[in-house]
Amino acid sequence: MFMYDICVIGGCGHVGLPLSIALAERGKKVIVYDINTESVNTVRQGNMPFHEKGAGEVLQKVLADGTLKLSDSPNVISDSEIVIMITGTPVDEHLNPKFQVMIDSVNQCIPQFRNGQTLILRSTVYPGISERVNDWLREAGLAMNVCFCPERILEGEAMAELYSLPQIISSFTPEGLQKCRDVFGLLTDELVEVQPTEAELAKLFTNVWRYIKFAVANQFYMIANDYNLDFYNVHHAVTHQYDRAKDLPKAGFAAGPCLFKDAMQLGAFNNGNFYLGHSAMLVNEGLPNYVVQKLKAKYLLKNMTVGILGMAFKGNSDDIRESLSYKLHKILQVHAGKVLSEDPYVTDASLLPLAKVIEEADILIIATPHKQYRELNVPENKIIVDIWNVLGRGGLI
Repeated sequence: MFMYDICVIGGCGHVGLPLSIALAERGKKVIVYDINTESVNTVRQGNMPFHEKGAGEVLQKVLADGTLKLSDSPNVISDSEIVIMITGTPVDEHLNPKFQVMIDSVNQCIPQFRNGQTLILRSTVYPGISERVNDWLREAGLAMNVCFCPERILEGEAMAELYSLPQIISSFTPEGLQKCRDVFGLLTDELVEVQPTEAELAKLFTNVWRYIKFAVANQFYMIANDYNLDFYNVHHAVTHQYDRAKDLPKAGFAAGPCLFKDAMQLGAFNNGNFYLGHSAMLVNEGLPNYVVQKLKAKYLLKNMTVGILGMAFKGNSDDIRESLSYKLHKILQVHAGKVLSEDPYVTDASLLPLAKVIEEADILIIATPHKQYRELNVPENKIIVDIWNVLGRGGLI
């Protein structure tokens, strides 16, 4: 009846591609559909379009085996028994959820959907969106199983975490729930079954909890720093062999395509009544400006060259989406004499080689904790701001 077991819409991205590879490696006939023809061609040739540890070798294997195929034509959706949609709910410039993105995605696929298919929503969505998608499809005369099974992978660790993490699954129909068991049971025996809205909240709570924890660490960092104390001495005292505090993170820029957005979505869902989330946003988003203001108070910054080491939003990644390193760069353009940037993973014509940045900068800010920075050889006359304590010398500004 169907040519493919699974079609992954948006399957060339950070969420869809590792999942597609993993399911194909488990023997499913997977077709990746993505409108980005360049990415489709890159993956078809056996190359990853982004950094993902351990994915490249498995990609080449499943392509050779024929269990993974790629297309930039939406027609393949009709040929698939199960359709996994990687479309989330972003926020707009006013921090309100942009529902139209999901509405447009579903409407574009309706001509290709068929009765009897199972649609699994995989990306983070505003609570209640899964139910609305279920309604839209029924209004269009389609009898489909609609499910919500959120991803919870860490970029760069997807090929390990897809198999090690419990999978949250939910559906509006018993048949759909069984399909979810069949799909995600290929990856793990740990399946957590809840109602769709519970699953939507579970994903938001997961991300927002991390965002708030990072904000706590960053607020503590600023308090210690304002009293000329090294946060990492205090952090060690708090966390060393003390299990109740072992989850206190290091300080550092907390951003990226998920955490900030999801905190704002949860606030919108609760009618704007989410003081804890909004406070976390002010702390995390305010850290770049805090660093610059501390440097201005201590040095004649307008006459100095500042080098930013790391432009990705997280360590050992090439993903620059919503990275606070770029916010730091913009602020420094106003207050510093000159700003230079470097990143070993990111491809950007504006970035310079590490050696040149170190040579020309008076101040070096380690903005992203890439592993390459752990053994930095920096001359004694350079000022180093190491919020993450990558070098192990402390984070005092």
